[in-house]
Amino acid sequence: MEEILNETVPQSDLEKFEKKYNQELQSDSLTHTTQFEYAWCLVRSNYTNDMKSGITLLEELCKKNPEGKRDYIYYLALAYTRLKEYSTAMKYVQAFLEIEPNNQQVIVLEEYIKKKIDIEGLKGAAMAGGAALVLGGILGIGFALAKK
Repeated sequence: MEEILNETVPQSDLEKFEKKYNQELQSDSLTHTTQFEYAWCLVRSNYTNDMKSGITLLEELCKKNPEGKRDYIYYLALAYTRLKEYSTAMKYVQAFLEIEPNNQQVIVLEEYIKKKIDIEGLKGAAMAGGAALVLGGILGIGFALAKK
């Protein structure tokens, strides 16, 4: 799964699909396929803003073209996972699994996201615990100084 999530789009592909997308957009002949190809490139970019733009395009496609929804949902799940927005990614994974419950690639993605959510939760708990210890230490010093 790491390999898929770490895959980045070659700059030449991004430029090629961006050019095609803009040409079709300007000529008012934008196809679902072109929008998907460009969105697919954007969500595999190294840049957060590109990934967010790709998400917007995929979400539009979900509304406009239900026939391709399965693919759009998958790439939305990947994009949100790459952005470390795990709860949103999980919603898309679950939506995908409603369509195709035995898809092994999506099941693996679901497990990956669950592990990341668990890790993030542990980090949050550790940070909260550390902050409580620091606060406790400061209060202890304050009380000790106040008694003197």
